Amino acid sequence: MSAIILALLCVLLLIPCMVLLVEVAAACLSGDIPPMAGANRPRRIAVLIPAHDEETTIAGTLKSIAAQLGPCDRLLVVADNCSDQTEKIAHGEGAEVIARHNRQLRGKGYALDYGVRHLEKDAPDVLIIIDADCLVQSGSIAMLAAAAQASGRPVQSLYRMRAPEGAALRMRIAEFAWLIKNHVRPLGLRRMGFPCQLMGTGMAFPWACIRTAPLATGHIVEDLKLGLELARRGCPPLFCAHAAVSSSFPTSIDAVRSQRTRWEHGHLRSILVEVPRLLLESTSRHDLALGAMALDLCVPPLALLGMLIAGSWTVSVPLAMLAREPLPFSIATASMLFFAAAVMLSWQCFGRRTISGKDLALASIYAVCKIPLYLRFLVKPQSKWVRSKR
Repeated sequence: MSAIILALLCVLLLIPCMVLLVEVAAACLSGDIPPMAGANRPRRIAVLIPAHDEETTIAGTLKSIAAQLGPCDRLLVVADNCSDQTEKIAHGEGAEVIARHNRQLRGKGYALDYGVRHLEKDAPDVLIIIDADCLVQSGSIAMLAAAAQASGRPVQSLYRMRAPEGAALRMRIAEFAWLIKNHVRPLGLRRMGFPCQLMGTGMAFPWACIRTAPLATGHIVEDLKLGLELARRGCPPLFCAHAAVSSSFPTSIDAVRSQRTRWEHGHLRSILVEVPRLLLESTSRHDLALGAMALDLCVPPLALLGMLIAGSWTVSVPLAMLAREPLPFSIATASMLFFAAAVMLSWQCFGRRTISGKDLALASIYAVCKIPLYLRFLVKPQSKWVRSKR
């Protein structure tokens, strides 16, 4: 009986490993994906920036956007519960600024809803959401807006997170893990004709799609939740790797810990809550896009997945050798091989400029350092939105 239970647990790990490898392999196929053919720039674009105490970064963000806007476009900053110079700096950069003050309803989702309600008085054709600490690659605003208008779907740009100059090993490995999650896997999904998850910034929405979206929430991964809800409504997000936004990991240890806790606890909670629902809905509605998003969502953070695979393999070895029960060992070994192949393919095709092979070999150290984060999820998971200090 113990062998059967372990085998079932190993199967639960094998599925995300298979999904991960298929996505990575598809991304590594040769040939470029051109921007959407026949897509024209909408006449009116609005760029919405939710900002909570972002005085150190918002000027650069606004400069990178303003150069890409036309005379009919709008650049709106929601200064959300700010206690610094964010509002003044945004005004100085020529942005339209509205202030929101509500200490009870805190979170990015509430700021986004406040901005959308303000814009609906003179609605744009397409709304683009950019975080206040991101730089927008030249040409990306027009490309995102055109793709959103042509497809009638949300469009997610490539979202890069970079390690600061001279960063420690853990930060460089984190950048590589981010590359797999936000570039390699969405690109693989796009090549296979499937939607991607929303990533929180660099997102474009046709106005008809975003004006009734459930934005006003304090959910800690509001972007992921929004993408799933829009997919349920028949508007699954589309990945556009030619448009890009970039940001940097926080430099302080506490800020990094806070940021990762919010992201990864939110991701794990979404796996437990949303994946079963999405699989049932995709089956009952015969919706392949929902099913693909459910399978993509079931892949946990790579550090956690790697540790779980190693743990299941270690437990299965004595069971195979002493109790003559080879099935769990076979499944755990397959998971390990699929996982290793996905990581190595990602590094070979996309990650060689991000991290050296020597550093990649030390990734297990990075995984072990995150054990307290995952233990906190079991004991006291984070459920409230907390902005990471820069």
